[in-house]
Amino acid sequence: METPTSRELQAIKNLKQIAREEFIAPGTAVCGGCGGLEALRLAAKVLGPNTIFVNAAGCFTLLATFPYTPFHGSWLYTTMASAAAGAQGVRDALDVLMARGKMDAADDVEVVVVAGDGSTYDMGLSSISGALFRDLDFWYFCYDNEAYGNTGMQMSSATPYGVRTLTTPRSARNRVGTEHGKKDLFAIWQAHRPAYLATISPRYPVDLTNKFLKARTLRGPKLFLAHAPCPTGWLYDPAETAEYAHLAVETGVFALKEAIDGQVTHTYVPQRRRPVEAYLQGQGRYRHLFEPTRQEDALARIQADVDAYWAQWS
Repeated sequence: METPTSRELQAIKNLKQIAREEFIAPGTAVCGGCGGLEALRLAAKVLGPNTIFVNAAGCFTLLATFPYTPFHGSWLYTTMASAAAGAQGVRDALDVLMARGKMDAADDVEVVVVAGDGSTYDMGLSSISGALFRDLDFWYFCYDNEAYGNTGMQMSSATPYGVRTLTTPRSARNRVGTEHGKKDLFAIWQAHRPAYLATISPRYPVDLTNKFLKARTLRGPKLFLAHAPCPTGWLYDPAETAEYAHLAVETGVFALKEAIDGQVTHTYVPQRRRPVEAYLQGQGRYRHLFEPTRQEDALARIQADVDAYWAQWS
């Protein structure tokens, strides 16, 4: 039996049903082992070739360096704070051209914002909110590596408690590194009641694919927060990206869920959550919590925060 193309895909049950087509070519300048790129590659299999990616300045700006691009679709580069506004302009222009009969509806393309957590959680939040308020028919893909990765791993509002970054180093006065907890962007976006909102992980490709397939049937803002393990910034061997993506979900640190019309559903619930230490250990950004002495209070707080989240849904 032939593997279906991206346009023919329906809800799938296993890996063999994922489209074989590739719409992002290999050999990019992005760091080896980038979890965000793997998630985008899987998403592109559903989005297909008729796309225009609107990129906010960040790590993925390295994906398309003129005159080279790995994408089958088009690529538009914007400033860090204005990707959603750029998407609004592109989407509006396409709609006007079709309304005036200057463009056939069959030639329409998907407008997809690709942005990191620095742009999404911080600098671009205002323009995203505006696009959601106007009910823009577009896709938003945030690759969340939990820091400003393109400029040296400074803290963003996506940086979890206890992480050591360039701007929140461990010191005699601050032994835990980042003292702020991670902003709940899912809840902020959910309050806008977009057409579709979901979290995704590259280690759960069937879940990821089905979420994009479901969103494809809807009109309006379609938003995705992708867990993006980052070997360069998180300080681990690139070969372990899949393992850390897996552990984030199995420990409950990263919840796989979706929201339609404001109603949240968890699409995967670990039957027996592993201790968060299984996820933290081995990442250089958390090493100071284990060496030279274990910081029991900090580790207990991280575990308690995860437990409290899941207690809401039990």
